[in-house]
Amino acid sequence: MDKSDLTDILEEIAVLLELKGENPFKARAYTNAARSLDNYEGDMVKLVEEGRLGELPGIGEALQQKITELARTGRLDYYEKLRESVPEGLLALMEIPALGPKKIKLLHEKLNITSVTDLEAACQAHQVRELPGFGEKTEEKILAGIAQNRDYARQFRYAEAWAEAEEIREALRLHEAILQLSIAGSLRRGKEIVKDLDFVASSREPQEVMDYFVSLPWVKQVTNHGPTKSSVLLQSGISADLRVVADKEFPYALHHFTGSKEHNVAMRQRAIAQGKKLSEWGLFEIVAGTKSDRNENGKLIPCRNEDDLFEALGLQYIPPELRENLGEIEAAEKREIPRLVEWTQLRGTFHCHTNWSDGKNTLAEMAGEARELGLDYLGIADHSKSSFQANGLNEERLAEQIGMISALNAHLDDFRVFAGSEVDILKDGSLDFSDDILARLDYVVASVHNAMNQDEEEMTKRVIQAMENEYVTMLGHATGRLLLQREPSKIDLDKIIDCAARTGTWIELNCSSWRMDMDWRWWHRARDKGVKCAINPDAHRISQLAMLRHGVTMARKGWLRRSDVINTLPLEAMRKELAR
Repeated sequence: MDKSDLTDILEEIAVLLELKGENPFKARAYTNAARSLDNYEGDMVKLVEEGRLGELPGIGEALQQKITELARTGRLDYYEKLRESVPEGLLALMEIPALGPKKIKLLHEKLNITSVTDLEAACQAHQVRELPGFGEKTEEKILAGIAQNRDYARQFRYAEAWAEAEEIREALRLHEAILQLSIAGSLRRGKEIVKDLDFVASSREPQEVMDYFVSLPWVKQVTNHGPTKSSVLLQSGISADLRVVADKEFPYALHHFTGSKEHNVAMRQRAIAQGKKLSEWGLFEIVAGTKSDRNENGKLIPCRNEDDLFEALGLQYIPPELRENLGEIEAAEKREIPRLVEWTQLRGTFHCHTNWSDGKNTLAEMAGEARELGLDYLGIADHSKSSFQANGLNEERLAEQIGMISALNAHLDDFRVFAGSEVDILKDGSLDFSDDILARLDYVVASVHNAMNQDEEEMTKRVIQAMENEYVTMLGHATGRLLLQREPSKIDLDKIIDCAARTGTWIELNCSSWRMDMDWRWWHRARDKGVKCAINPDAHRISQLAMLRHGVTMARKGWLRRSDVINTLPLEAMRKELAR
């Protein structure tokens, strides 16, 4: 077991103890132990093998024994018995907004609720509102939360869906009967939320390909197994479809099954206006008295790829990310589709966390991983003091970190670590640090982390006040949304974009898989106002720096060019920009 697995189990034990109503100090001991492990920078295996876990703060003899058992065997008898003693459905209730361990315990004791279904029925019968500490509004929030979670259960975040799709695509590529292959659907278009996975392939032996697809190890259930289309339910819960066509049909099928529906309708209408017919089987020139092998009236216009298909309709190639019928066809007709930003053009990034706050890795580890990715600079922006739940830095710790970053830079010839901070925008619009402190930083990310239920006018005014501070470099996760978990705050993004244009504040495209915030639908407007985008991963561990690739996909979906993304600047240009 690695450190992450150990901390996850320790934190779950804390929750289970709270659900059982155990002494809160006992539960807190496991939470504190998890934090101690998180903050440990040395060799965890060596620490366990040498019996030195007790050197870490908050880890006594009993906890040392349990953690050692977990680390060495991958199992913990105490944990397994504790899980058995708590109805499994109670843990699922933790996913419902407005519910914590204490309220769940009360629901279980007073109404014998052991599942989400039980809870929904009790709310509908107005039994929950009668319990102390609940009330009518809480009951309504619980019902809304259950409905929201049920809807979310049928959707998947882009990054997780892409990782699974890549595994399946690589497995399909191994089959010798496949000639061409691509991911399609909303995933290819870069939608931040997808409902299923789509694959399009060409082959002379479609049945062989289908048999292979439904036998892949990720498949939990086969829902359709046909000669040219098969559908499966994967172990993760997401559905996947594979369509196999003849090789000459591949470009048309790929375009059709990439979508969107609105884009496809507009493309078909364009074809009709030109005396042509477009479908998943081909692009046909309508000629009276002729039939194709797909029984379409017309003569097939041969296209080797999607580029040819767009050209045959008098259009510039439209990248998949733009195919939403939001002006891309009109722009393509005028040859005005811009060259969109590419992953290889990123030179650095900002808004990354270390184990000084709630990150999992050290300064040196984060910098090393950024260099491995080919970046020239990395911005560290640990939380400020008001984010106490994230171990935010006070003025003294921030000064110490700035010193450490300076010392680290002294040993780096071709790479630079910039010292920043993710500074909380407080409820009244003021910032968590004074201007004297902010002036010592290379840059400042200003973000909202609390009082997120303010009305639109209050939230907008609050954020604008922060952006008007001369030391604020960029606005972090503009709406505060957590995909499939928390709705965005009420905020007037039109006014926020106008403020950014007026003050020169960058707006972050936070490409954490949970955020993708600011939403891609707003970036075209921001771009046209001259607002610069900073693609940031909000990385809390080294593996999350790779989310930058997905951030570039979202930037492309927002019509952003290289010149629109500030962190495409090379190191020396970025130094000057930050100084300015």
